[in-house]
Amino acid sequence: MYRVWRKGPGWISRMDRHLVRGVSSFPGGNHDTFFRRLSASANHGKLWMGAAAIMAAFPGKPRRAALHGLIAQAVASAVTNVVFKTLLPRSRPLPEHLPVFRFVHPQPTSSSMPSGHSASAIAFALGAGLVKPAAGAALAPAALGVAYSRVHTGAHWPSDVFFGSAIGAVAALVTRKWWPVRPPFPEVVRTATHAPELPGGEGLGIVVNTLGGSFTEQTAESLQEVFPKAHIRTVGAGENLEEAIQATASRPDTRALGVWGGDGTVGTAAATAVEHSLPLLVLPGGTLNHFARDTGTASLKDAVAAAAGGEAARADVGIVTVERGLAGNQETADLVMLNTASIGLYPNLVRRREHLQPALGKPLAGVVAMFRTFAAGTPTTLTVDGVLHKAWIAYIGRGRYYPRDHAPLQRPVLDDGVLDVRMITADESFARLRLLWAVLTGTVATSRITHLREATEVSIESNGSPLVLAVDGEALAGVRRVRFRVEPRALTYYTPYARIIRADYPESTLNHP
Repeated sequence: MYRVWRKGPGWISRMDRHLVRGVSSFPGGNHDTFFRRLSASANHGKLWMGAAAIMAAFPGKPRRAALHGLIAQAVASAVTNVVFKTLLPRSRPLPEHLPVFRFVHPQPTSSSMPSGHSASAIAFALGAGLVKPAAGAALAPAALGVAYSRVHTGAHWPSDVFFGSAIGAVAALVTRKWWPVRPPFPEVVRTATHAPELPGGEGLGIVVNTLGGSFTEQTAESLQEVFPKAHIRTVGAGENLEEAIQATASRPDTRALGVWGGDGTVGTAAATAVEHSLPLLVLPGGTLNHFARDTGTASLKDAVAAAAGGEAARADVGIVTVERGLAGNQETADLVMLNTASIGLYPNLVRRREHLQPALGKPLAGVVAMFRTFAAGTPTTLTVDGVLHKAWIAYIGRGRYYPRDHAPLQRPVLDDGVLDVRMITADESFARLRLLWAVLTGTVATSRITHLREATEVSIESNGSPLVLAVDGEALAGVRRVRFRVEPRALTYYTPYARIIRADYPESTLNHP
């Protein structure tokens, strides 16, 4: 093989020499200087690292594209220089093959086959383009220019460049499987139903939790302005929120229950609304209000429009039965879950991800948050549906969340009748290393440490120390056993999403792009 590749197989060698003669026949000019400088700029990947730095300044897909491009380039460079240059030694072109003003001297001393510059250039440009096509299109001329410059300056034979480019393309495609393209999230789907029309808030009882993080004096004034006919009760420090919600729902003139507050407040109001068979109007407010986002009332304007028009839909409700305390002195309580529940490190992961997201974008923020959270985290021993696990995260979503990985973000359907069960466990050997590798390569969803499934009931029991359970952001300590189940379409809620199929309710399904 060594003797064959010193010059290359006969037909390849003849093709190379024919193409090099064609290049050598080009007249000299400024383009010679351009290609020499372009080739030199790509030494040791400097050109692509500079491009990646510029792309990384923009959150979201550009930053993700830069990272994938660098990963693909690193793989292509390693395969080219460590593997193929050793297996396929080949002499580089000589000064006699090109004009003296074009030939760059001295040339590298490593094997000519394949071209490492070409492999890195194509790997980076294609790798970035698979994530963000516009970036790939912008990088393509530079990548092709670098590849050609290696022939133009006498550093490589054309076949070296072709082979190196092929290695770069394969590296980009293979590493893309490590970081798979997320499929589009499903369309928002709602099951529309009847609800009372509440012009001006007539018949609407609203409870405002003033301890919500975003409450100001203007909050109550704004609500009174848009709902002048509503009964509005504010609840402050030292008052019982649940009693206030019950009292508001029990008023004779209350035809719908409104709530302003975070996820925990909304969950309490939802339980009362179901108990009294009242539709629920979720108003945007509180520290976190994920259900308002999912129902489409993330702005006060949307909430007012939905209430005035009687535009409503149905949602499932999660019922969480919690057992706390020691044997012989246990207490049991049923809680309503609208969004999520978790045991373990998930709350810390979410806080870190949301803190980093404005600067890094969702995908990269999730990766960094995972590294920071699990670097020092300790798994919790528990039994899930009769199976013993050591879990870093046990996550239960009321409904299917997307994407299907460690960072669920969106829930398009609120009445699918299932629980979204996700666990990241330390059951396997070298679990922490497996986890870090899965995060780095974007394969958390398919890793053996990740367990994804759907269920209608889930039971979790502590093994040893009591658990800390978070339900819709509210933490409960001392939990010995917990059971989750789904109450299908138990809650009626106001939503502007219902308006586009209003003529088809109550049994139609809403498709909202």
